[in-house]
Amino acid sequence: MDFTIGQTARIERLCRAEDLIVFAHASGDLNPLTLPGADKDGDGREDEDATVEAPAMWVASLFSALFGAALPGPGARLVSQSLAFTGPVLVGDTLTVEVEITAIAPQGLLTLACRALRADGAAVASGEAKVRAPTTPPLGAPSALPQLVVARHAQFARLIGACEALAPMKTAVVAPEDAKALGGAVQAAERGLIEPILVGDPARIAAAAKAAGVDASKYQTIAAASGDAAAAAAVALVKSGAAAALMKGALHTDELLHHVVKRDGGLRTGRRITHVFVFDTPGLPHLLYVSDAAITIAPTLEEKVDIVQNAIDLARALGCETPRVAVLSAVETVNPKMPSTLDAAALSKMAERGQIRGGLVDGPLAMDNAVDEGAARTKGLRSTVAGRADVLIVPNIEAGNILAKELSFISHAEGAGIVLGAAAPIILTSRADDEASRLASCAIAVLFEDWRRTGVSRLA
Repeated sequence: MDFTIGQTARIERLCRAEDLIVFAHASGDLNPLTLPGADKDGDGREDEDATVEAPAMWVASLFSALFGAALPGPGARLVSQSLAFTGPVLVGDTLTVEVEITAIAPQGLLTLACRALRADGAAVASGEAKVRAPTTPPLGAPSALPQLVVARHAQFARLIGACEALAPMKTAVVAPEDAKALGGAVQAAERGLIEPILVGDPARIAAAAKAAGVDASKYQTIAAASGDAAAAAAVALVKSGAAAALMKGALHTDELLHHVVKRDGGLRTGRRITHVFVFDTPGLPHLLYVSDAAITIAPTLEEKVDIVQNAIDLARALGCETPRVAVLSAVETVNPKMPSTLDAAALSKMAERGQIRGGLVDGPLAMDNAVDEGAARTKGLRSTVAGRADVLIVPNIEAGNILAKELSFISHAEGAGIVLGAAAPIILTSRADDEASRLASCAIAVLFEDWRRTGVSRLA
């Protein structure tokens, strides 16, 4: 290839938080100044991505990309490079990276002037590089690189941030008698999400506080000798208006819900009590809702109506104006031998007739054509939901449990859970949940209760 003095090449590149995470993994550079998700000012909270400064060597790597892709092109070898870094690059900045040939030496050794500019015209790096151009045609580039998925959970951070404008929600925490259950409630209180009322055995709560390394003495405690007694007392607190939500501690879900669904003194409404998983899934730009994967074992069509309506209401509360609901089955066609396809078709028609409100419902849909537009096109599906579902309604608890655990343990999604349909939200956490999941579950309950009271989503 012939080169001439004055020949130029340039690229534009947006600095994304994900780029800096990949760079940190590849380089081992864990400097908090340049790492998204770090607490740089010591206030105990993650700083906003927009304040994260890109490492200087990430900027330098953009010149390497230009050498190998454009000038001199594939097969180029960098001999030396000298750069001065004259300004910061923050997440969200768009850089224009330019190189220009200033000298040509024997054997294809090129000298190139290098410059990187922000969109406002400010130079952030400049210098010189010596690059040896290829003397023979280079080997072909790979047709496709292996994919990378950066497992960030920005959606959950957004939920928690939206609660900052709201007062902590008074929450009856039922039997917080192990370190995880009590620790999760205290963490949520310290983040300003809830005001916990601890209902359980005081001695066990004190032992749990010691094991978790937290101070539980500053929170109101109501003594209850057993998990059953704690559930009854917590439900009574909500019934009287002394608490606005329930949070499950170290007791079985059935033990808590037994008191919630009592006809006398319980928290029944006209709706079926159902569970909704909310997933923050890497690579997906919106929250994903799965229901019912925890309470209703083999729902009837009548029960599925409430499952769908509860999920739609939650999605709307969390900022999804018109949720797209996919009713799942193994196939996307109605088959009389598969009852789940009949239910799905009925639910879709019921939504059209206004018996289910607030969302777009379609089914039956298989998992692939519910969430992937390419799969939906391949199957010839013309639908406002197919390929773009926000909510996935599973046919039964086994399918829901498998789907939820696949999302968590294989797809690296972060999951949170809430029970709806009662007179107050129920924060249903698991012993396996980590801190982010517990905090997100509390934030979801806070935002849902605010939406139910005001009719306005804090995330709209």
